Order: sequence, then C-alpha cells, then structure tokens
Amino acid sequence: MTSYLILLRGINVGGKNKVPMLELKKCLEQLEFTSVSTYIASGNVIVKSPKPAQEVKAQIEAMLPKCFKLDSELIKVLVLTHKQLKAVVDNKPQGFGDQPDTYHSDVIFLMDLKADEVMSIFNPREGVDTVWPGMGVVYSQRLSELRTKSRLSKIMGSPAYKSMTIRTWNTTLQLLRLLEAA
Repeated sequence: MTSYLILLRGINVGGKNKVPMLELKKCLEQLEFTSVSTYIASGNVIVKSPKPAQEVKAQIEAMLPKCFKLDSELIKVLVLTHKQLKAVVDNKPQGFGDQPDTYHSDVIFLMDLKADEVMSIFNPREGVDTVWPGMGVVYSQRLSELRTKSRLSKIMGSPAYKSMTIRTWNTTLQLLRLLEAA
C-alpha cells in the first residue's frame, strides 16, 4: 500500500464546483481507497492504495463528475507520493517560508507542466514578488505589506493556469505531516 496526497484543482472556489469533503471521502472509499482523510475544504486528500499514481489519478478524475456537479474543464487531479512532497519541502529556496510575518509564501503545484516551461508567465514585481522554479512546482513569495501590489494573480489569465494548483507554505507543511502520519 502506498500513501498518496491528492490535490484537487478548482473545487470549492468562489462558490463553484462544490465538493463537500465528507461526500468526497465517501466517494473515494467506494473506489476502495483506504485511510481516506481530508484537510480543509480546498481539495487536499490523503489516501492509501496498492495502485500506481497514474491509475489513482485516472480513477479520481473519472469519479469526480459522476459524484458531483462540476465544471469538469476546471477540475484536475495531482497525485503525489510522500517522496515527491518531501522533495518539494526539502528543496525549497533558501529562506523560503521562514518569515511568515513578513512574506506570504505559496507553492504552485504543476500538473503535466515543467517549471522551466511556465516561468515566463510570471512577471514578479520588484520589491514585492519573488518566484523560483522547483521540481514540479514554482515557489512564490510576496511581501505581506505590499501583497495587493503583487503580480501573482496575473498568471490566472494564462492557459497554463488551468494546470496549476496553489497551496500556502503552511498548508504544504501540514500536508507533509499528515502524509507522514498516514
């Protein structure tokens, strides 16, 4: 059995694609995933399965529109192993996430994209935003007192944005702790 972190992109955002976590848990258990747990309502799920990650992804992507009323074009699934998530945390840029009172730090998880392919869509504002490429992620940090001047939201206009899902650094760390406990 492998423990996986499932990141669902595009659910429970702005009143669209409503997916109650209790119902999601039941649907996943019906697919014979075990030890299913969710963390906050933004599409973070931990499951155990003997199946490979690609099969887990395909199963969940097929299940979602059957169990919930969704705009399926916006929904994507990313499946990560403990090793993959630990690498995201261990390979963070120096100082990233270390000053939560000064900076808002996010991990932008990429789905079927590489960081070097998407870095050009980021246009960080000097003195406000900093972005770094990672393995399967982009690390983004914004100066908290100037976050309204951040250009991070500009990525939403890019077609590549549909293949990204964003988690705060604190959420990413908590998901790693939960995955390690699974």
